[in-house]
Amino acid sequence: MKTLQFKQQTITPSKVVCIGRNYVEHIKELGNEIPENMVVFNKPNSAITDTLYFIDETTRFEAEICFLVEQNKLSGVGVGLDLTKATIQNKMKEKGLPWERAKAFDGSAVLSDFIALDTPLESLSMKLFVNDRLQQHATYELMMYKPLEMLEEIRSFMSLEDGDVIMSGTPKGVANYKREDTFYIELYSDEEVILSQMWQAK
Repeated sequence: MKTLQFKQQTITPSKVVCIGRNYVEHIKELGNEIPENMVVFNKPNSAITDTLYFIDETTRFEAEICFLVEQNKLSGVGVGLDLTKATIQNKMKEKGLPWERAKAFDGSAVLSDFIALDTPLESLSMKLFVNDRLQQHATYELMMYKPLEMLEEIRSFMSLEDGDVIMSGTPKGVANYKREDTFYIELYSDEEVILSQMWQAK
């Protein structure tokens, strides 16, 4: 089973719950419609990794603010990359089929360690730099659905186990990547960097 580090402890999530289409500008850049309801899909434990691998030339990255759940509350925060096989996902969307083949493959949830969530949710923001260039910028204000709304909606139809992760959606700026590309993410509370993570694609 794949594990995470949280407050110097090893955590084993049962799943990663992902929120799709949560930033308007990202919806527009992919030519999607704004959904009537929250888009929710899961990645299994086997999707979790701390290493970014190159999958193929059609796979894109989506940087996200992530939350760790304990006792049905958001207790930790981190960052991650939701890897997506874009060509497969587009075919699935055209046919109205589930996204698992494009979203839930092994190694598709690239996650940092998590820190205690002891800062106001509305203060959170994230910046992703790819090869030292600012690529994505996420803020609480830009989220269509805020973190507590996500938690409430997920719990309305699915149980969350201690250690489960919620990936809160990605802002505009998703793209494909190649081997040796360097990813650097900073997570902020207001202007203070509270967590940083670097990956180089292998």
